[in-house]
Amino acid sequence: MPYNFKNANLAVRENRLGSITGFVGDLETLVYRSECGSLKNRERCFSQSSSCLSGCALNALAAIRNVAVVYHAPAGCTAMASNDNVKFGQIAARINKTTNSVFVCTDLNEKDTVFGAMNDLRKIVEHTYNTYKPDAIFISTSCVSGVIGEDVDGLADEINEELPIPVIPVHCEGFKSRIWASGFDISDHAVLQGIVKPPKEKRRIINIKNFYESARPQITKIFNEVFDADPQFLYCNSTIEELSHLSEALATVCICGTLGTYLGNALEETYGVPYVRTINHSGVTGFETWLRGIGDAIGRREQVEAYIRKQREIFIPQIEEAIKPLRGLRAVIGMGPGFTYEIARVLQEFGMTIDYALAWHYDYKYDNGEVPPALEHLLKNSPKDMKVAVADQQNYEVLNILNRYKPDVYFSRHPGTTVWAIKQGYAAVFVADEYTVFGYEGTLSFAKLIRDTVTNRSFEKNLAARIKLPYTKWWYEQSNEKFINAESKR
Repeated sequence: MPYNFKNANLAVRENRLGSITGFVGDLETLVYRSECGSLKNRERCFSQSSSCLSGCALNALAAIRNVAVVYHAPAGCTAMASNDNVKFGQIAARINKTTNSVFVCTDLNEKDTVFGAMNDLRKIVEHTYNTYKPDAIFISTSCVSGVIGEDVDGLADEINEELPIPVIPVHCEGFKSRIWASGFDISDHAVLQGIVKPPKEKRRIINIKNFYESARPQITKIFNEVFDADPQFLYCNSTIEELSHLSEALATVCICGTLGTYLGNALEETYGVPYVRTINHSGVTGFETWLRGIGDAIGRREQVEAYIRKQREIFIPQIEEAIKPLRGLRAVIGMGPGFTYEIARVLQEFGMTIDYALAWHYDYKYDNGEVPPALEHLLKNSPKDMKVAVADQQNYEVLNILNRYKPDVYFSRHPGTTVWAIKQGYAAVFVADEYTVFGYEGTLSFAKLIRDTVTNRSFEKNLAARIKLPYTKWWYEQSNEKFINAESKR
């Protein structure tokens, strides 16, 4: 697809990737409909919860060190600012850095929605620069400023002429997309539009798109030893100077295709930086495939194989022993689309059965026009009739499915859903960290975590015995396929 960095607006995932939030069916149908382009979204008459794309976009930009995010929005929209301030400060401190990034809100009110607030926005941007001296300023729209048509782009162009730093408009009105992951693309677009410069030379750097870089020490060690390169983590702890050189990297990789599709494909198409499109690093198969993909992209396959041989001798016997108690266990999964299919693959490698896999949304194709690698891999190695759904964080659907299938363990990357599963009495694992199953050591730890979780069930049993849930017996008897129209088989 062509990438236009002269325009601050970006097509959302529903239009660009055909993303959906409603589907009930099986794995084969989902992949087949994706490949032939016939996959259609199924609407709900009732929706309980979801997430706002602006949170994903501005959270990513606020993670960059020494920048300012000016959110042209009502105060309530900036409720995440205090959390970001603490979180990114702690993440910077882990590597002995400090971040002076600030999150500012223009506090739009009823009067502003009638008469506009561009003068106030200009004053706030100028005050933010004079007070904090950031290395870049991102001016973001919101639902309110988007509806009343505030000319954020024009203001950014004017201030760019006045200040010695990049001032970049960010269009993340929450109403523009049901897919919260569109926010990932919006933040990438802002960085590519206003910060990344054309390459002058190749650097021994590998771009790695992730969330919170908890595996920075391990990845840095691997990249140094195996690839003779340094990782450039995006966007936590990165600086504007570092981001300006993304086009000079040896390659780009990501912890999941959902997060990295726009940045990776845009850097490859625009600047020739290879984008490594493999299943992610989770589990033994994923980790080895991920390493080999990077090795092939930068000409270090021999070094990768040597590393794999050495590590397998140490960890494979331990992993095989650790997964013995897991064989035959049944699981239900509810996560973002990238991790739903990646964790399903890992659990199957452990000998577990996936009763149901729920993704919070689904991109039927990525920016290169291909079906997500994680889904294709899963289809080749799983029962074709494995039940899958796109649930958009709908808790009432998740609890119905758990009650129907009664799995041994539920896996989630959404803390609220995890708690409700425990209240039903089911063992639950909250896979909060994207590097929970990173590499051989992470795979071993994950297997032990599952073993411990399903073995000690006293907390779940005691809590369930003392909790009265709002769901009736009638509700639990309903089939979740009635919530939305299921796709018919081919």
